[in-house]
Amino acid sequence: MFEIASTLTSVDPAVFAPAVFDSLPDLDSTQRAAAAFAIGIGGLGPGLGIGLAVRGAMEALGRNPEAAGDIRTTMIIGAALAEAVAIYAFVIAIIILFV
Repeated sequence: MFEIASTLTSVDPAVFAPAVFDSLPDLDSTQRAAAAFAIGIGGLGPGLGIGLAVRGAMEALGRNPEAAGDIRTTMIIGAALAEAVAIYAFVIAIIILFV
């Protein structure tokens, strides 16, 4: 009984630690994957939003050409706000990569 307890407590951490940490994914590759995921998802939403906004503006211009100035102004403001979300996603991706 005492022989088993003495062999369990005599495990050398220098031998045991590499076996445990070799199975974990590399931190650099994990950061790159997280950054790619952040900018991919963060760019998808604004891209779809701007596309839908332009489509709606074109339909509105086809129905009411006299309101072109107001429609264009509203569409540009909406596109700028959607693009700001993509810029935030880009900044988060850069932070993930370099911090």
